[in-house]
Amino acid sequence: MRDYLIEKLYECSKKPYQKYFKKNQPWNIEKGLLMDYPKESLGFSLGSFLYQNHFDIQEKLEDHDIIHVLTNTGVSVYEEIGMQYYLLGNGKKSLYLFMVILTGTVFYPKRMSYFIQQFKRGKKANAFHYLDFSKMLFLPIQTIQQTFKI
Repeated sequence: MRDYLIEKLYECSKKPYQKYFKKNQPWNIEKGLLMDYPKESLGFSLGSFLYQNHFDIQEKLEDHDIIHVLTNTGVSVYEEIGMQYYLLGNGKKSLYLFMVILTGTVFYPKRMSYFIQQFKRGKKANAFHYLDFSKMLFLPIQTIQQTFKI
């Protein structure tokens, strides 16, 4: 039930967040075209992630799925919250991030050790949350992960 509630909160907040808070330009790339990138590339890995999880590209929110790919984070509700803890550890600060962390901590207190673990992982990595990943799609994913200690 709490997963359902968190997912509904996300669905309700996604559109206003995209419209009013995300100032970046959409990438204007189709999911299918990502599969044409070299197999070791970030672009191909993103396409694979989207297809495996039956997701579509969400305009202005493309970076979110890239972070999943780079950090090897799953898509369950508590893993999504954990990814926000990871990003906090990596230095990202945003109203949306703090809302997810606050809500997630309240709804998943038994996952706190996982959240702390993710925060520490993010802290150990070199800051990468601010990068323009749209310009990195042809780069090998392992190179990015090694460079930023992800």
